[in-house]
Amino acid sequence: MTDKKDMATEGTADRVKGTAKQVEGRVRNAVGGLTGNTGEQLKGKAQEVKGKVQDAAGKVKQRSDPNPGVDEA
Repeated sequence: MTDKKDMATEGTADRVKGTAKQVEGRVRNAVGGLTGNTGEQLKGKAQEVKGKVQDAAGKVKQRSDPNPGVDEA
C-alpha cells in the first residue's frame, strides 16, 4: 500500500520553491545585464523559466487535491 501525501501541501511547497527560483533568476539576469555577462543573463532567464514551471506544477497539485489538508492512507 502506498502512502499518499496531501497534494495541496506539496503544491504549496512547489509554488514557494518556484517563486524563489524566479526571484533568483531575475537577480542573476539583472547582475548579468549590469556586468555585461550574457551567459549569466541566459542562466537567469533559464532559472526564471524553471521557477515558472515549478509554480505551475504546484498549482496543478493544489487543484487536484479533493481534500486539502488531509493525508490519505
